[in-house]
Amino acid sequence: MQKLMVDFIISLDGYAAAEGWPGFWGLEGPEYLAFLGEDGENQHTTLMGAATYRLMHGMMAQAPEDPMADMPKVVFSSTLETPLSWANTELVAGDAVKAVRELKETSARPLRTLGSLSLSRSLLEAGLVDSFRVVVFPVITGATGRERIFDAYPDVALDLVESRTFDGRLQLLEYTPTVLDGPPGAGS
Repeated sequence: MQKLMVDFIISLDGYAAAEGWPGFWGLEGPEYLAFLGEDGENQHTTLMGAATYRLMHGMMAQAPEDPMADMPKVVFSSTLETPLSWANTELVAGDAVKAVRELKETSARPLRTLGSLSLSRSLLEAGLVDSFRVVVFPVITGATGRERIFDAYPDVALDLVESRTFDGRLQLLEYTPTVLDGPPGAGS
């Protein structure tokens, strides 16, 4: 069975992006970019929702060489229609939880989300997420932040399995998640 990793980049105050800030909040450094290149980017299947697909496909269309062109991608959407124009992209219009459960059983590659906050949340709630990774960027975007990542999440206990610092400022944290039925200690 393949593993599923939810993978986010966040500001210190938990936002996925901020109005007026460049990608990676302008703080991507050589160590982090090298990590992204060596992190098995073409060794997994990327899962995303329609909004992330539109955003990423638009960004990659501007790149001289699309680094994600050869990567298998699965997009979950009831609004997009086939054929999708991004190479190696499959559209799934049905139940994402059911489809990912099947992918974990049949895929030849590990699975990883890209953005896609509601998709990631539903997969976590369904117990399908094996690891949860965030890279924290040292900015607070309280005034301009958009897309708070953890809003509407269930309570989740996290066991740290890896941490790493890039370029003296970015913090990678990887956890094994356990979705809780209630607050820790409730019902004891």
